[in-house]
Amino acid sequence: MSRNPRIAVFTSGGDSQGMNAAVRAVVRTGVNAGLEVFAIYEGYEGMIRGGDYIRSMARDDVGGILHLGGTVIGSARSAAFRTREGRLEAAFNLVSRGIDALVVIGGDGSLTGANLFRQEWQGLLAELQEQGRLAEEVVAQHPHLAIVGLVGSIDNDMFGTDMTIGADTALHRIVEAVDAIASTAASHQRSFVVEVMGRHCGYLALMAGLATGANWILIPENPPEPGWEDEMCETIGAGRDTGRRHNIVLVAEGAIDREGKPISSEYVQRLLSEQLGEDTRVTILGHVQRGGSPSAFDRNMSTLLGYYAVQELITTPPEREPQLVGIRQNNVVSSPLMENVRRTQEVAELIRAGRYDEAMAARGRGFVESYEILHTVLQAHPREPQPGRRKLRLAVMHAGGPAPGMNTAVRAAIRLGIDRGHTMLGIYNGLPGLLRNEVREMSWMSVHGWVSKGGAELGTSRKRPAPEDARIVAERMSEHQIDGLLIIGGWAGYQLAYDMYRWHFDYPALALPVVCVPATINNDLPETDLTIGADTALNSIVMDVDKIKESAVASRRCYVVEVMGHDCGYLALMGGMATGAERIYLPEEGITLDMLRADVNFLKDSFQHGKRLGLMVRSENADPAYSTDFIVTLFEKEGGDLFDVRRCILGHTQQGGKASPFDRIQATRLTARGLGFLIEHASTGQVSPVAIGRVEGDIRFASIAKFPDLVEPHAYRPKVQRWLSMRVVADTMARSTGQADQV
Repeated sequence: MSRNPRIAVFTSGGDSQGMNAAVRAVVRTGVNAGLEVFAIYEGYEGMIRGGDYIRSMARDDVGGILHLGGTVIGSARSAAFRTREGRLEAAFNLVSRGIDALVVIGGDGSLTGANLFRQEWQGLLAELQEQGRLAEEVVAQHPHLAIVGLVGSIDNDMFGTDMTIGADTALHRIVEAVDAIASTAASHQRSFVVEVMGRHCGYLALMAGLATGANWILIPENPPEPGWEDEMCETIGAGRDTGRRHNIVLVAEGAIDREGKPISSEYVQRLLSEQLGEDTRVTILGHVQRGGSPSAFDRNMSTLLGYYAVQELITTPPEREPQLVGIRQNNVVSSPLMENVRRTQEVAELIRAGRYDEAMAARGRGFVESYEILHTVLQAHPREPQPGRRKLRLAVMHAGGPAPGMNTAVRAAIRLGIDRGHTMLGIYNGLPGLLRNEVREMSWMSVHGWVSKGGAELGTSRKRPAPEDARIVAERMSEHQIDGLLIIGGWAGYQLAYDMYRWHFDYPALALPVVCVPATINNDLPETDLTIGADTALNSIVMDVDKIKESAVASRRCYVVEVMGHDCGYLALMGGMATGAERIYLPEEGITLDMLRADVNFLKDSFQHGKRLGLMVRSENADPAYSTDFIVTLFEKEGGDLFDVRRCILGHTQQGGKASPFDRIQATRLTARGLGFLIEHASTGQVSPVAIGRVEGDIRFASIAKFPDLVEPHAYRPKVQRWLSMRVVADTMARSTGQADQV
């Protein structure tokens, strides 16, 4: 940083949901670090115009924007910045204000422009000095322009980060639309062709296809082989023969055939209408994919990236080459900006050159794996079993509380298992159902439509195994000749897997492989950073709290919101950060009288100076003595006439509703990998139970044969909780140094 620590943040190019959260994080982190932070309105155009387009920002200037879509500081495509004259004016406007460090939020074009600006910086300042517009000593104070880039793009098409700002929310918009279209399509037995964004990247089409159970997708990275038209029509026609009432074809806007010729949604419509006689409609989602309030994931990721962008500017030399800050393997990383731009543009070149295998590989293993899974589950019928392969009998069940995404996971397990030639059994109603022998063979179509259903169609139960259950469980495994068991659920499921392992020494029928797939909204299971259902619960919290905040602002009110989580504070911390809570109470930390005294004083002081909204989030088991009711009563008494206090216990709404796109995709991918492990080990004598999970971005298997050693002895949570590192970010965002901050 220069001797005069001033930085600026701006958004450029196409807008994407979460940009406001990133701007808010940059401003608040910078102010907390003692920097003067500026916002440049209207992107590069505002940088050139100067004046009121470049404004100094305080913490409260970015209050109340966390939940807003688009970008409140504006974005514009600037033809003037492409000229040296335009960049000369931009340099003058920055240096005149002492700014020589930028956080750029935009796509590859915006980031490339920032790098060119940096390369020309010294020459631009020298020219301004020659013109007499800048004094020599001023130029000397700003020898370098430091740049950190964040990727704002709904296409998720940039190297250097696993997810770009806005991509998750765009998936929400697409999945919501396709779910709605599916219901009307089924009513009239129609087919719909849905066009989604993605000129050079099929991420949105692919992941939306996986999350909605689409019947066909077309993406630019992997164009269909010649004759695809007949294959698509044959597959969709076969689905009709099985009783399917609707069909969905997803087309990325950049979809092409093997010769590079564009495939339009209208062309696909004509194919289905003419070859199958389908009543087919086209829906082009367009800019609705860019709109709306950002998802919980986009709010939190953007906040995290904005925080670390400022840390990058503070801790690295200004002459260092520009860095891109992104998420990789669930960790925040920085990497050379232009190397990532180059690799991003290479994929488009590979597509143009017809090198599609390389283009797919460049997107990464997860992209390729998702494509392969999708093309299995969208089939109308399973493939013929390979001759000579042993036909296994594999069972699927739930255990623990319901979690959105459970049905998606079961659908994936049943279809992938049958497709590989195995018999798939469903155990209904958890452990009690197993004890009552509620075991049925599942067919390909028995899970039709489950991809988007909330709840748990197989049924579930929180019942924990008891010693007397061992004999009956062994009898059921033997009676149904079960070779492997997939348990999709939470704490009770892991406990059952662990107990079956202990019991197998006395009951040989239990000597079989067991794979646990983590599904619980609490995110309280070991050997995974995130469980299926937690993302949906977070989005439910965010949606409800956004409404609460709107009512609170109108009446000078503080809300104390209680969220679920049992002994794990994940939902409280991440939900609180995504909604702008000023205090988050966690069971991992407890609550003290000193905390509450500080919170009372903070609220009183803030409301005396114009504050209109207060928000506190408490995890349900944060403290046995200081309950939600106690905190509300305390705040009411001490707040007097300054502000009202209301409690809001969100309750089981957090467990309900359709699974989010993230949870549907994660459920499908984890289950697919878990089923593969189960099949591989079913004939090897493997008896140690394993849990599959995503740890630091990688899908891994871990033994839970010593389950008690992995968890806290007197609490329902794992010993290792990596998400707790987010506490410092949440605290930086939460407390105001100003007098009338809006959260």
